[in-house]
Amino acid sequence: MTDSASNPKTAPETRTEAAVETIAAVSTPPGRGGIGIVRLSGPRAASIAAQLVHLRHPLEAMRARLAEVLDDAETGEAAHIDEAVVTFFQAPNSYTAEDVVEIAAHGSPVVLDLLLRRAITLGARLAEPGEFTERAFLSGRLDLTQAEAVRDLIDSRTLTQARQAAGQMGGALSHRVAPVKQSLLELLALLEAGIDFAEDDIEVTPQLEIARRIAEIAPPLAALEASFARGRIVHDGLTLAIVGRPNVGKSSLFNRLVERDRAIVTATPGTTRDLVTERISLEGIPLELVDTAGLRESLEEAEQIGIARSREALADAALVLIVLDATQSLNDEERRLLEAVEGRPALVALNKIDLAGAHFAAEEIPGLVTLSTSALTGAGIQALRQRIIELATGGAASEPGMLTNLRQHQAISTALSAIADAAQANAGGTPHEMILLDLYRSLWALDSLTGQTTPDDILNLIFSTFCIGK
Repeated sequence: MTDSASNPKTAPETRTEAAVETIAAVSTPPGRGGIGIVRLSGPRAASIAAQLVHLRHPLEAMRARLAEVLDDAETGEAAHIDEAVVTFFQAPNSYTAEDVVEIAAHGSPVVLDLLLRRAITLGARLAEPGEFTERAFLSGRLDLTQAEAVRDLIDSRTLTQARQAAGQMGGALSHRVAPVKQSLLELLALLEAGIDFAEDDIEVTPQLEIARRIAEIAPPLAALEASFARGRIVHDGLTLAIVGRPNVGKSSLFNRLVERDRAIVTATPGTTRDLVTERISLEGIPLELVDTAGLRESLEEAEQIGIARSREALADAALVLIVLDATQSLNDEERRLLEAVEGRPALVALNKIDLAGAHFAAEEIPGLVTLSTSALTGAGIQALRQRIIELATGGAASEPGMLTNLRQHQAISTALSAIADAAQANAGGTPHEMILLDLYRSLWALDSLTGQTTPDDILNLIFSTFCIGK
């Protein structure tokens, strides 16, 4: 592959050298387990596998075969060390569209390492991170959004993340882009034909017709761009810092949200001296909750360090939950805290409502959603969870084929910007040759989304983030 970002290539053009090599890797996670898999892909996958183990029956496509793993097949010693199940997937009906063999032995690192070393001795090459999926992409088996979804599925921490990745693997994003791209291609063909046959008295496409077609292309792209707001949140998750003065119930609310006694709760102010974190899922949105030390003036060194870390967590968090005591009026520290989060995604939990009754004289908290809660009884906790979700997603609804990473978002943003430039040029009576430049820029951006035209260094960056063996 070349390393020039200015030299985009299509997937078939990049598939040259890799196709002649057979690669091998352990495809299961490091460590011990019930099963461990060594995977081979390439033209010699079947022949190498046949030499790696003693097969009881010859390999046959889409059939599992029992085999014995021998201690040292090279010297002819037939010491039995393990049993394995060998499955052969013949090209093109495999993950990589090449011949693929998977050897499933017991998950002993020693046995798997023995098999991998022998495979390399017999002519295979150790696979690079993500190389199996890269070969699937280069062979046309997957497009780039589907390849990225493989990594996302492996990395998923919530069921919603797994479902989203599964949808992308099924081509949800590609299917959403396809009709837009088709409309764009039809407009390009129409304008190209008008230019090519201008001397033959064929009518040039009217300005209003071009405007109408562009107007049909832009809204689906805009909707797709907007999907990034929720797609990114589902993909990456957010951090929520729970802050407030001591003894207002921060740790108790933290425990309610994580649904277990994770943080220590006592009646003594200043119990929390360090950050306590826990990862949870709210309606499929991954959230890292951070319980912080109470904000106040303190002379104790340990508490001062905890308060300093609380302020750092407050500054770094994407979302903030300010906890106030419903039985007490705002103090100066809380007023400064409310001012500090002005303009940021934040909520206020007015806690201890089970004790407050009608005693609390509510002071104005401008610009922030305030919810009444009781960490003791659980009152208002469900409403608080829902508000956190709304704050995290900005009200964006879940939908199939959402954009999930910055690369995808930039591709759609570029396509949308180019379409807007084409619309402006058309409205100003610009010659069709110049309008075509903007339309082609939009097409190239859509091609880069699915990987039909993508610089090799971008491909290398994407697949290098995969684990070895995938």
